[in-house]
Order: sequence, then C-alpha cells, then structure tokens
Amino acid sequence: MNIGQAARATGISAKMIRYYESIGLIPAAVRTEAGYRVYGPTEIHMLRFIKRARSLGFSVEQMQHLLALWRDRDRASAEVKAVALEHIAELRAKIAELEGMVQTLQQLADCCHGDDRPDCPILEDLAASDEELSRPEIKDPI
Repeated sequence: MNIGQAARATGISAKMIRYYESIGLIPAAVRTEAGYRVYGPTEIHMLRFIKRARSLGFSVEQMQHLLALWRDRDRASAEVKAVALEHIAELRAKIAELEGMVQTLQQLADCCHGDDRPDCPILEDLAASDEELSRPEIKDPI
C-alpha cells in the first residue's frame, strides 16, 4: 500500500504517518524506486495499534514503550499492566482537574447576572491577579 491507502486503511492521516516515521515511532517505510513509501500488513497492523493507543490517550512516549512491549514476545504482562495503571492514574488526575474547572466556572456563571449590565464576575475573575485569586471571598450570587 502507498501512504494514502495506508491512511485510509488505518484512519491515520498521511501527515501523521509521516510524523510517526520521523520521530521513530514506526520504522522508516520501504520505498519504491520512485521514492514512494510502501506499507505492508505488519506496518498497517502497527499503525492500527497506534491509532487505538492514541484513542485511549496514551502519549507518544507511552506508545513507544507499548510498541516495544508488543514486539517483545518474552515480555511480562505485568510491565504492560503497570503502563496501563500509570496512565489510568494520569487520566484520573486530569479528570479531577477538569472537574475543578467545571466547578469554578459554574460558580462564576451562577454569580453572573447575565443581563444588560456590564458587570461580569466571570471576566473579573479572568482578569484577577494570582494574589486576588488566592484570597478567599464569599460571592453573592444575587
């Protein structure tokens, strides 16, 4: 397959395939005499592996590690599980951070009258200094 066909077969854009090759995530493709990249079943399988790993939020570094483990038939599954559990912990931390953002924005939105007046606690908060944000304040939502 050429790169366009590989892109269609895997759901990864040709640009990303070239990028993955440039950073060494996948080996350099075999080239025709005319210089076109050629991908076989092994490379397509590897690209599908990468696509699935990306859909689960693994970083490029984590994918490199997972690909190495995948290729190593003597690996211990415990090492693979450790990578997955570490990623789960990172995802949970991100979820907690996002939930904190939602809570803060909800509080700000609750304090905003949302009328024709120019006063807006949302904009005031965004413009506040770090010192102002660290001071506890009781905001009246009325």
